Amino acid sequence: MTDFTLLEDAPLIARNTFRVPARAALLADVRSARGLAELFAFPRLRNTPVLVLGEGSNVLFAGDWPGLVLSLAMVDLRIVEDSGDAARVRAEAGVNWNDLVGWTLAHGLCGLENLALIPGTVGAAPIQNIGAYGVEVREFIEAVEAFDRLTGRIERLDNAACAFGYRDSIFKREPERWIVTAVELRLPRQRPLRMDYAGVREELAAMGVDMPRARAAHVAEAIARIRTRKLPNPALIGNAGSFFKNPVVPADVAGRLQAEHPALPAWPAGADGSHKLSAAWLIESCGWKGHREGDAGVAEQHALVLVNHGRATGAQILALARRIAQSVYDRYGIVLEAEPRILGPAPIHPPTETPVA
Repeated sequence: MTDFTLLEDAPLIARNTFRVPARAALLADVRSARGLAELFAFPRLRNTPVLVLGEGSNVLFAGDWPGLVLSLAMVDLRIVEDSGDAARVRAEAGVNWNDLVGWTLAHGLCGLENLALIPGTVGAAPIQNIGAYGVEVREFIEAVEAFDRLTGRIERLDNAACAFGYRDSIFKREPERWIVTAVELRLPRQRPLRMDYAGVREELAAMGVDMPRARAAHVAEAIARIRTRKLPNPALIGNAGSFFKNPVVPADVAGRLQAEHPALPAWPAGADGSHKLSAAWLIESCGWKGHREGDAGVAEQHALVLVNHGRATGAQILALARRIAQSVYDRYGIVLEAEPRILGPAPIHPPTETPVA
């Protein structure tokens, strides 16, 4: 018995949270890391483009996928080392991310509370270096296990080898080589809580939590409430969460824009003095929040979220995203980049990428 199933001409509408129609030439559900080596031994797959798909919460299909869509169904989750003050947790790629957050909190571990309710699987987390409310997953990743298509073996990459960046990693830059199979996280039992991100302390207060007595589980609950209130539920309306990255610009550019637009939120982004700007503010100020073109639209709750009101195609959502990005560029000279992976004919950014002076 093989550790995978393989299907030809497979529908993908139920495998992406935008709920846009698309098909894959081949679809494989793999039940073990061993199954990857077995799968890629097929001569037919030697030169076939491969897309690893978790819950489809960070992709937009602007067309059909001409190659193999690979879904990892491994869901082992356990503590592999416990020193008392901290523990090393190993989670396989198919584990639901929010389930992992809840599991670690139930085991007295903290660190992931600010990442509560992020959609997707564990396997996607290091690829995108997911982050929210002042925390990125790279802070806790000790190592990532990944199948190397060049060697046909499972490799263990330590944190440095993962080359993490803002919503970036070696796995994102080399998708044709690496397939994440498991993640090892080093999580403490005690650490200072990060509650200074906008709205977190206010939500805790609304929950009746006394700040000195706040615990990691309280923070996770507060953030889950905020996300539920601010972001549309993909189960109810198709979306992939935040569609655009917050742009990072030099300090002088941020200063000039804030002088011209005092309400524009910006915060330090690196040791080089660069600043991160609020993409949501830029988009909303251009009048896009709540906008709708047929069944493609922008969420009423949050300007960063593009939505499928029912029968929008990926191409229609992509066309709307391009118009939004062009309007921001025309008004502010800022290039917006898409956060989800766009599987289609062209990138999201405006036709010109002249650096902002």
